[in-house]
Amino acid sequence: MSSPTLAAPDAEPVPPLPPAAHRRARRTLLLLAAVCVLPVLASYLMFYLWPPQGRVNHGTLLEPVPLPATVLDGAGGQPALARAELEGRWTLLITAPAACDAACTRALYVMRQARLAQAREMARVGRVWLITDGGAPAAEALSSAAAGTSPDTSPGAAPADGLRLARADAAWLDALAPAVPGTIYLVDPLGQRMMRFDDTSGRTAAAQALSRDLQRLLKYSGLGRTPPGGRP
Repeated sequence: MSSPTLAAPDAEPVPPLPPAAHRRARRTLLLLAAVCVLPVLASYLMFYLWPPQGRVNHGTLLEPVPLPATVLDGAGGQPALARAELEGRWTLLITAPAACDAACTRALYVMRQARLAQAREMARVGRVWLITDGGAPAAEALSSAAAGTSPDTSPGAAPADGLRLARADAAWLDALAPAVPGTIYLVDPLGQRMMRFDDTSGRTAAAQALSRDLQRLLKYSGLGRTPPGGRP
């Protein structure tokens, strides 16, 4: 005689979220996205739509394009460079062969001076030289880029004051096209190239113009700012 088989009770269905809870979850996600994007968006709006009277930008505005996610080989004894390293601060960037002609040397000097001019805020500004060939970085160029008067330019030494050196690849050069030696690109804290500065023929005037644009962007963007008594 077989015993009857008891059927397992059906699992109770999970009740859907109440409409109010669903709306709260959506608002939370939107708020998190806004926290990341709004500081950069605000700096763009204040810089281009509501500039102070009598003030204009000196750089050429570009459509924001994210730099590629590919990781670049380091140069001059430095480690590899990924786009994530540029995120969270404003970055001045040039592309040039390792020999670095006069236009390249001027651009490195202008980048250095514009960054130093930010004083307490200069930690929020990075500098990158993407080397477009397989050569070793020129010692003269590193001297122009260094904050000190006697930088260590021996093979494998890291240039003074945080200049990052990496080998450009085709994807990065395409994102920066036209990648002309002497042109300085500005990358925003989201890793997007958004402005370029073409004329560095007058080094002092070019550094002052770039510095003024940086000051305005740093003023209206809180990203990378050190809180009082704290660390970034």
